[in-house]
Amino acid sequence: MSGSPLRDRSTGFALLTILLWASLAALTSRVTSVSSLVLVGLVLFFCGAGALPFWRQWRASPKTWLVTITALLCYHLLLFMSFRHAPVLEANLINYLWPLFIILFTPLLLPGHPLQGRHLLAGLLGLAGSVLVMVDGELQLQSAHLPGYLLALGAAIIWGGYSVLSRRLPPAPAVVTAAACLPAGLLALLLARGLEGPLPLATIPSGDWGLIMGLALGPMGAAFVTWYLALRDGDPRRIGALAYLTPLLSTLLLVWLNGETLTLRHVLAGSLILGGALLGLKTGSAKLKPSVPKAAANG
Repeated sequence: MSGSPLRDRSTGFALLTILLWASLAALTSRVTSVSSLVLVGLVLFFCGAGALPFWRQWRASPKTWLVTITALLCYHLLLFMSFRHAPVLEANLINYLWPLFIILFTPLLLPGHPLQGRHLLAGLLGLAGSVLVMVDGELQLQSAHLPGYLLALGAAIIWGGYSVLSRRLPPAPAVVTAAACLPAGLLALLLARGLEGPLPLATIPSGDWGLIMGLALGPMGAAFVTWYLALRDGDPRRIGALAYLTPLLSTLLLVWLNGETLTLRHVLAGSLILGGALLGLKTGSAKLKPSVPKAAANG
């Protein structure tokens, strides 16, 4: 690793985010008293409420607000729904194709970073890993879980694309990312009210409330800010590859807390996806210039 303070800082924020996100699937899968839409709305709402004390720093362009709110709402809705329509361990592995999409999208969406052979090979390895997750031992698609797999894949594409495109948005203080959770959460709750009827707030067990608050504070709260700070100054390809520590930690946590079964198929799939990401880590000597002016760097 380079001794550059800029890279050290962005790497530190990325590692902190990884530790927080490792608990996302395990915590989310244990909340069963509400629908995916209500869960997304509540967690995002409380996450955004935590940014209210810093409202004076909510300075961002309409474009930044719109893209961030849309990405946060759509990504988490698809992800939480995938946990209800497929085995959590398998949906989680597919979701963690998003660091690979960061590596692949960076040459396509950021000028000056051409697509190279290693990026294509990384994509093929990741694709092979995701296919292995979706099939059984006889290489037959588990059609019963196909909706969940596709939802997880859609979530991965959205978060990978947003993570890269966020560098092209007008600069904004980091707290704006957390603040955007508030309107996203309110929108999700309004949709739930219109599509599913009255919100079942009174029937949510105290244990689920604790999990919801934990999600809002950690993997869907502080993690949004640290991820923004990591991507603001770091190379998205390098950070995307580093983010593959997350599925390893997340999978082990699922096995430990939820009693998920870890099979050889999962190990092989995870190894292929991780191998693709590590290959994408070798991005060459080209460096990205920070996307945020120094005047905005203290946001």
